[in-house]
Amino acid sequence: MATSGGPLVVAAIDFGTTYSGWAFSFKHDFEREPCKVSAKALIANQLASQKAPTCVLIKPDGKTLDAFGFDAETRYSQLCETGEHKQWYYFQRFKMMLWDKLIHKDTLLDDEFGKSLKALTVFALSIRYMKEDLSSMSKNQVSGMNQEDIHWVLTVPAIWNDSAKHFMRLAAEEAGISSQKLTIALEPEVASIYCKHLQVTMDGEGGVSSFRPGKKYIVLDAGGGTIDITTHEVCFGGELKELYKATGGAWGGTLVDKDFLDFVSELAGKETVERFKEEHMEDYLDLMRDFEMKKRSTRLSSKGRVTIKIPLTLMDLISDIKGRSLKQIVSMSQYANKAELTGEKLRLEDDVFRSFFKTSVSETVKHLTEVLRKHQTRGVEAILMVGGFSESPLLIETIRNEFSRLQVIIPPDAGLAVLKGAVIFGHCPTSIKERVSKYTYGTNKTTIFDEKKHPEEKRKIHKSGEVRCKDLFTTLVSAGQKLVVGEKIGKRKKYHPMSENQDHIRFDIYTSTERNVEFVTDDGCKKVGSVLVPLSGTGKERVVYIQTVFGGTEIMVEFEEASTGLITNTYVDFLL
Repeated sequence: MATSGGPLVVAAIDFGTTYSGWAFSFKHDFEREPCKVSAKALIANQLASQKAPTCVLIKPDGKTLDAFGFDAETRYSQLCETGEHKQWYYFQRFKMMLWDKLIHKDTLLDDEFGKSLKALTVFALSIRYMKEDLSSMSKNQVSGMNQEDIHWVLTVPAIWNDSAKHFMRLAAEEAGISSQKLTIALEPEVASIYCKHLQVTMDGEGGVSSFRPGKKYIVLDAGGGTIDITTHEVCFGGELKELYKATGGAWGGTLVDKDFLDFVSELAGKETVERFKEEHMEDYLDLMRDFEMKKRSTRLSSKGRVTIKIPLTLMDLISDIKGRSLKQIVSMSQYANKAELTGEKLRLEDDVFRSFFKTSVSETVKHLTEVLRKHQTRGVEAILMVGGFSESPLLIETIRNEFSRLQVIIPPDAGLAVLKGAVIFGHCPTSIKERVSKYTYGTNKTTIFDEKKHPEEKRKIHKSGEVRCKDLFTTLVSAGQKLVVGEKIGKRKKYHPMSENQDHIRFDIYTSTERNVEFVTDDGCKKVGSVLVPLSGTGKERVVYIQTVFGGTEIMVEFEEASTGLITNTYVDFLL
């Protein structure tokens, strides 16, 4: 059923820190109404959503998925009640383990109570669940459809490094998604694409589009785990180009949750909270869902008190462990005049509740201020807020107050902008025209040693007797360099094997944040990946032409064997 000019179906997975969503659209629907996508409606307690909690329950064998999302939360709570949970694996909010860490194919991930599994297994099982659910949803709408008809899009934060992106590709492949049928998409980019298609209007402009050609704006993608900040300009053809490299940090909505839990631990004790979580998981989830509801409605201007229901099981644990009731602890704490416990209701003054947002919001404002000082962001007129945390009234009001000279745009369903944008991106992957390189990329090489310019410690005598200089850095692209999507960088380079029976040529990839790098051993320069280019036949006379392709969401290498004319593209392996 595949059609020419693009896939029949695009299916997207927005793999979030707190919540994950999956959706799809058919080509004919996209052509009529690009923003219309199909997603499953999910309901648990008071929360109704088109996303599910990023929670996965794995059976004691460490290989078999039992449940995902709300079902995983419920099922694990039941296991806790009967004491069976200790042999099972329960992971939640685990996406952040890929942020700014050294990872490899065998990296381990600890579950909620310290039991370890391969991170690749946990991510792959999660993706497989969403993939299979999506496939069944789309098949219900069109009979006779197969996997070849579907192109998959998997989202990642733009601030992630190359190894984290490559990890997600490997996890998707392990989940049964063909690499040729998979696109890795950057979250703020696809959210920007979605909003451009919506033709969001700026406040006070009487319906004039914010996305007319030449318009420059910042995308503030506030998710559960990370804050991604990207600067875009609308091109005259309607495509988008990145003006300044993506930056940000781990200041998302889960940081607010953490500060709230730190507050509870300050009162109840860390040991008490850990026991509460282990022995009464259902009550713990109810507490956090209640907090989530209050978090979503808190404003800068709120006055009065915020009421949070404290489970009786937690209060009983506090009495048993601390020897005092929670009411007594609150009355004797530094919050005595700002908090009150009546029955099961903890009433907090608004300024105490707002303090849970302080670190997250202040770091976001600070970083956004720094980005707006860059010469590349001159002419920016608006801030486009997307991501689930961008629906927080407190964050919205703070951004509007702090950056009052700029228009602040929040699209309808800001929390679904990444998911819907990912589907659109899958149908029209040329929506992004230009990106900016975050790093300087290069390879290592040797050359004839020149004692006038090469340091003595770089002298190397080759087995042929030739004296060469080792560890030279050959720049492929420089940090801050503009990269046109799909454009091949530099000239094709010609390589020969060093031995008769050599079956591959290996290229190591190095990065640095500096623009000018001389040797791969320079401070801040590090090896991050490699490419194995296969060779057929035998003999030293064999020739392979190699060229790197930058500008996409992942770095590719194109190689051609001269003897066969066969051209192959491969991704750089960033998981050393």
